[in-house]
Amino acid sequence: MPDLRLSVVQYLNTVPLIWGMLHGEQRGKFELQLTVPSGCAQAISRHQADVGIVPSVEYQRIDGAQIIPGMSIASKREVRSVLLLSKMPIEEVHTVALDESSRTSAALVRILMNKFYSRAVDYRPAAPDPDMMLDQADAALLIGDPALTYNGSAEVYDLAREWRTFTGLPFVFALWMGQSGAELSRHAADFAASRDFGLAHIDDIAAEYAPKLGMTPSAVKVYLTRNIDYSLDVENLKGLKLFYKLAHEVGITPAEKDLAFA
Repeated sequence: MPDLRLSVVQYLNTVPLIWGMLHGEQRGKFELQLTVPSGCAQAISRHQADVGIVPSVEYQRIDGAQIIPGMSIASKREVRSVLLLSKMPIEEVHTVALDESSRTSAALVRILMNKFYSRAVDYRPAAPDPDMMLDQADAALLIGDPALTYNGSAEVYDLAREWRTFTGLPFVFALWMGQSGAELSRHAADFAASRDFGLAHIDDIAAEYAPKLGMTPSAVKVYLTRNIDYSLDVENLKGLKLFYKLAHEVGITPAEKDLAFA
């Protein structure tokens, strides 16, 4: 019987983290539940899963959450899969449709608009359909594989690049986290080994997922090795802490908790 129930995001950027659980030595150790980022947050907060790849902003909202150290889904400069699509220059946007499967990226949009563009914006939750979103708003937040494969005519703002422009720091989108009673430290080595196995098999991941997404294997490899960073190094931690500070200042989170690692 699997040791832990894991709630994981069903986007391409998650695959290297769980590749060892799918094909390596960690296979069979965990029960994997695939969902969207908001679903991972709900599963952990409602104790429906023990550990999840949870939107980073939710650490500030989930009581008793602990972070598995050393890993994240982050972007040092340009992420390509978290986009603000706009019908006009961002400085003129009044309404934004937010992908309802997003938590952290929705918070990032609010921070960028409030702190860096000084825009008072009306936000509207929406299903991740770019055309429908742009019918009802000036701009639309699109995340994950739909953003990665977007080829429409809207003006595109890469939100990790926007964050980097204004802060000089990477952005951390998601973290492995769970409840403090889940014996996370006992399994931390398995999580790291699964990620390392995935990063060592990027060619295999690209070959499997490129046809599913209508991408070339080389494009998948570039995305997973250059656009996504799977560490939680000093620079990423600095970006994460600034994100938490600004999220609290804007009123997105009720407090600014210190980081608690398993």
